[in-house]
Amino acid sequence: MRHIRSRLREDRGSEAIQAAIVTPLLIMFLCSAVAAGRIVMAGTKADAAAEDAAREASLSRSAGAAQSAARAAAEESLAGQGVDCADIGIRVDTSGLTVPVGTVGTVTVTVRCTVGLSDLLLPGVPGSRTLESSFTSVVDQYRQREN
Repeated sequence: MRHIRSRLREDRGSEAIQAAIVTPLLIMFLCSAVAAGRIVMAGTKADAAAEDAAREASLSRSAGAAQSAARAAAEESLAGQGVDCADIGIRVDTSGLTVPVGTVGTVTVTVRCTVGLSDLLLPGVPGSRTLESSFTSVVDQYRQREN
């Protein structure tokens, strides 16, 4: 009986049990931090891409040229910043280019980027997250426009 009581009071093996409990929690915390960082970074880079694309589109003289300039600027901006988007969507509103000269118009570009998270192997985290960012740029009211 005395032998059993002394065995129950010993601490041998308690560190291994603590490590077995704490290690998965630390790994989940680390993966959560990586996922949050990936989402925040992709969001700020999508903001920058939308801003670049809207500015390029606002410098164009026609809606067709604005569409292609915005798409090229957004794709170049995302590629130059190293964003790994599984799916990229670019929507350009060029209605501000159809207003008469002397009237202020705007061009709005919306960039949608789907960021993959499935490689993190974190339970409860979806396989991807879609981020959307818009930016509006003013068209010079005295700039010549094609209709």
